[in-house]
Formats: sequence, C-alpha cells, structure tokens
Amino acid sequence: MDPSLGEIEAVLAVARRGSFRAGAIERGVSATALSHQVARLEGAMGVRLFNRTTRSVALTEAGRVFVERVGPALGELRDGLEGVQAQGGVPSGVIRINAALSGARELLSPLVLGFLARHPAMQVDLVTEGRLVDIVADGFDLGVRVATLVPRDMIAVPLGHKQRHVAVAAPAYLAAHPAPASPAELHAHACIRVRLPDRSLYRWRFERDGGVVMVDVPGRLTLDEGSLVRQAAVAGAGIAYLFEGEVRRDLADGRLVAVLPDWTPELPGLCLYYPSRRHLSAGLNAFLAMAREQARSGAAGAVAL
Repeated sequence: MDPSLGEIEAVLAVARRGSFRAGAIERGVSATALSHQVARLEGAMGVRLFNRTTRSVALTEAGRVFVERVGPALGELRDGLEGVQAQGGVPSGVIRINAALSGARELLSPLVLGFLARHPAMQVDLVTEGRLVDIVADGFDLGVRVATLVPRDMIAVPLGHKQRHVAVAAPAYLAAHPAPASPAELHAHACIRVRLPDRSLYRWRFERDGGVVMVDVPGRLTLDEGSLVRQAAVAGAGIAYLFEGEVRRDLADGRLVAVLPDWTPELPGLCLYYPSRRHLSAGLNAFLAMAREQARSGAAGAVAL
C-alpha cells in the first residue's frame, strides 16, 4: 500500500511540533486520527518513525531520514501544485503565517481580516511564537518579524511603518518614585524584567546622540509575555519596557506615562518574508499585494515585534 499525502503530512506535523497533540492541532484533526495516520504509514513502510513514551515523542533514525528527504520533496510538490493553481487566478486555499505575538496583533487587523473579507475562498492560519523559526522546515508560507531578523535568503516585504520601544510606568508608581533622568538611574527603580524564549533575561536598549546603552535592569518581577508586562505596569508594579504599539492606548488614556522618551529612537519596521525560490500561489500573491497596498497607504498602523 502506497502512503497518502495526508499520512506524510501527519508525520511531518508531529516531527515539527514534537507531539501528536500539537501536530493534530496544526492539521485540524484529533490526536487519535493523526496517530492512526502515522501508524498506517509506518505499517506500509515497515519501519518505526517515532519512539513514543507516555511523556515524549522522538524521531527514530529512520524517521529522521524520512523527514530530511521527504519533507523538502513534499514542499516542492506543494509549490508545484500551487503554481498550477495560481494559473486559475482565483485565490483559494490556506496561508500559514508565523509571527511573534505582538507582531501578530498588529498584522491581524486590518490586513488578515481585510484579506479574508476580500477573498472568501481563502483561509489564514496565524501561529505565534517568541522564537525565530525556520519557516520552510516548519511548513509556513510566510514569516513576520522585524526587518533586522529576516534571514538573508528570504524575500522581505516591508509593512511600511517604523517602530520603537518605550519605557513606561503608571502615574501612581511615578508619584512615589521620581522618573529616572537617564538609563543609569533605572538601577534605583523596580523594573519589570522579561525572560526570552531561550530563558535569558532581556536587556533594555537605549540610544541617544549615537551612543547605545544596554541595561540589565533590576526587579523582583520577571515575566515572559508582553500582555502580562503591560498589565503589571498598569497596576503600578514598576517600570516596563515594551513596544509602543502594545501600550499606545494606555499612554493616550493616561494609564501609563513614558519615561526616558529621548532615549528610545525609532527602529526598523516589521516585514513579511518568504523563500526566494517559492512559486507563489494566487492566494499568496493576493495577500502580499494587499500588504504592499496597505503599507503604501499607511493603513497598516504601527508595528511591533
């Protein structure tokens, strides 16, 4: 019995996600159905592709070879099918996008929602991750990251707007603790620290008159997600360092106040990116055209990593 494309996709999804449950979510099926697909493929090939325990799933040597050889070949097949489909000119199918959480918030409206409204036969699967992934190996059509993080072998489509960090605190906190006049004075404050996906602590970056200062800030509270950092800052827990887009409303409404504003210049903006060798489907072409259109018109809004 020859393996089906669905069974091959099932194996690759488990390999990408590291578990049957996560792979099933990616594929939009139950974990049981995905497990049966993988088992059928293993049975047809006569080899075990995964070592399974109650707590973990790992590729066998045969599984590793399968993913390394079949994965790229399936990608080429998918590109070929999409290239043929693009000749029809009607956008349809699924676009899978990987983005950092705050960037996804900026991308969702109006770009993604506007695209779905304009093209009813299209679907968008937007996955958020803090770490920078290999979008080809992980099965994504597009990545979304700040321009400086886009891999050199990718084609980047700027989304038009610059971005900047801001250091912010609640008025109540600043009433009890006078605002710092320079980054060095942050060591006398309660700062809300951020832990990165690689488990390291994020160092705050400040710049003025061409000089750059990196500060390993002190603080009793460490968080790993931007919305939690914002929530803690609004509650008066200390000074936070966030992208301006995440706290724009709080600044406008007075829930937060910017500190050290002269030390946070604009940074490169957000980009969509995709492999240079990829044959673009009608759907991808339409999405990229809409992104460029909104970037030109300024409708995309401020962006964040």
